[in-house]
Amino acid sequence: MSTKLHWEVENKLHWQLDVTFKEDDCRCNIGYSAQNFAMLRQFALNLIKQEPTKNQYKEKQKIAGWVEEYLLEILLGGVR
Repeated sequence: MSTKLHWEVENKLHWQLDVTFKEDDCRCNIGYSAQNFAMLRQFALNLIKQEPTKNQYKEKQKIAGWVEEYLLEILLGGVR
């Protein structure tokens, strides 16, 4: 992978994490908390991306916070 392509992918992922989860505002910096939360946010973003509706990621996140059944659908990948 070229260096330019690597940074393009990296910047898009960081932008999406910042928009969806406000990653830049996170102030966790004790021990490994920053790395742990970064991993959890990436995991959550991947689950949200797999949910098939055409809603934006931020909208899916809000709905999952309001509707427990929708949250379970995202977490279980539609398997019930």
